[in-house]
Order: sequence, then structure tokens, then C-alpha cells
Amino acid sequence: MIFEHHQRILFIGDSITDSGRGTTAPPYGDGYVNMIRNFLLAGYPAHNLTIINRGVGGNTVRNLAARWEKDVLLERPNWVSVMIGANDVWRHFAYNTNEAVPLGEYVDTLRRLISRTQAAIKANFILMQPFLVNSDHGNPMRQLMDVYSGSLELLALEFNATFVRTQAAIDAVLAAKPSTFWSPDQIHLGAAGHMVLAQAWLRAVSYEL
Repeated sequence: MIFEHHQRILFIGDSITDSGRGTTAPPYGDGYVNMIRNFLLAGYPAHNLTIINRGVGGNTVRNLAARWEKDVLLERPNWVSVMIGANDVWRHFAYNTNEAVPLGEYVDTLRRLISRTQAAIKANFILMQPFLVNSDHGNPMRQLMDVYSGSLELLALEFNATFVRTQAAIDAVLAAKPSTFWSPDQIHLGAAGHMVLAQAWLRAVSYEL
């Protein structure tokens, strides 16, 4: 596993990361972050890892940038796990298209945040693909999500960040059960869907059972 003893791992993103951490299930939420925390604590109890959830529902990368100082830098994590992009893409297709984030802005903002964080606190990064619970590659939203995900993968290479292929993990389970089993709206996930994300993340960080 890539984590060392006594390290702090901070998760940041939108509602998928939030998953009720500020309302119904504080402080970790009841989604993939809490599942990962339980696996890490159970599998590596002597590591004494600290898990922090800073997901906020409805966020785009613009929102992350606005709260980065307080929610990331002041926490001084050793690792920052970022999953953002669902709202950035979805709003290209929704009524509030003025809040959609163009691809260039999405990539440039993340590049600036990563660079700033590595310079300030020397944190490592884990970048999780934004995804759509829809395996139809002809779907316009899926096509655009794939573009954003591909750009994120290039960013991971640029910064030597760990990359989590969440879309591939979702596609694999869609081959067995329909999208409605995993998600009510092709974005938000039920418990089984969150476990798919957690398993993909754990594989990416070389977690061993």
C-alpha cells in the first residue's frame, strides 16, 4: 500500500464524495469515503491513518478552488484524493448551462490547485475520474464525460499522481446489471455503487487484503 504510518488522507469533491457527511452521516458520509476508511482502518490498523472528508454537494472545480485554502491547505494532508467533474459536465446539458465549466478551465484549475498544494505542503494526489452510469458511448453526456476523464488522466501523468479508473469500474458492473440498479439518475450512487468506487480506489493505492 502506498500510505505510510500516521498520514492524513483528505477526500474532496462534490455530492458523491459528500454523501451526507455534513447532514445525515457526519463526518465521513455514508458513501465510498466511509467505506474506504473502514477498509483502511481494518486492514492496516497499525498505520493510524486519519481520513478527512471535504466533499460538498453541487460543487464544480470552481467551488473547489474557492474553498481550497480552508478545506485542503489548512488541513495539511499528506494525500489529497480528488473526484470532481460530474457537475462541470452535467451543467452543459442542464438548465443552468452558465455554470458549466469548459474543459480548458477544468484542467487549468486543477493544474493550478495541484501545483499550489505540492509547493505549499508537498502533498501527494489521487485523481479519480468523473463518471457516468451509462455505458452507451454514443450518449452525448457520456462522450463529454470521457473527454474530461481523459484530460484528467493526462494531468495525473503530468504530476505523477495516482489515477483511479472509476468509469472502467462502473462499466464493468454495468455489463452485469442495468444502470438503475447502481444509480437513480446516472450520477448519484446507491450503496453497491459506492462500493464499486471504493474497490477501484483501493486497487489503485495497492491495498492488500
